[in-house]
Amino acid sequence: HAYKCDITDYATVADTVARFEAAAGPVDGLVNNAGWDKSIRFIDTDPEFWRKVVDINLYGPLNLSHVVLKGMAERCRGRIVNIASDAGRVGSSGEAVYSACKGGIIAFGKTVARELTRKGITVNTLCPGPTRTRPLAGQDEKLVAALVRAIPMRRLDEPEDYAGLVSFFLS
Repeated sequence: HAYKCDITDYATVADTVARFEAAAGPVDGLVNNAGWDKSIRFIDTDPEFWRKVVDINLYGPLNLSHVVLKGMAERCRGRIVNIASDAGRVGSSGEAVYSACKGGIIAFGKTVARELTRKGITVNTLCPGPTRTRPLAGQDEKLVAALVRAIPMRRLDEPEDYAGLVSFFLS
């Protein structure tokens, strides 16, 4: 099943989850993997940019989690995996608002895990470092080279590096 959904809109998320569950059954696993950013110094940004980054990276996962957690809590089972970022743990130059959102997702995951563990729900959060994705491919080569030099293994992560971890946490 595939559904187009604007995760920044709570009502749309609730409607999409309801349609999915009507067709496929209850949601037992959720991966909050949406993300968007543009590398810009904070002082060069504006509130419109902040809203876009916060809507996608913070409100999107909050909306999805809130909608599916209600059913998970009623059924006393469920798994959520949040994809945050190392930027949420340590900050990242040119990503102030994104880092703030991902730091919020880290704290959100810890809190929800504490609140719902007795209901049979687990919440885990992965914090990938620089990963070879389309947005990174559009970055300045000098920046990418600097990122690689700062990584102890001297290589960018690959998206495939995380599939096994996500599967494990959903199991």
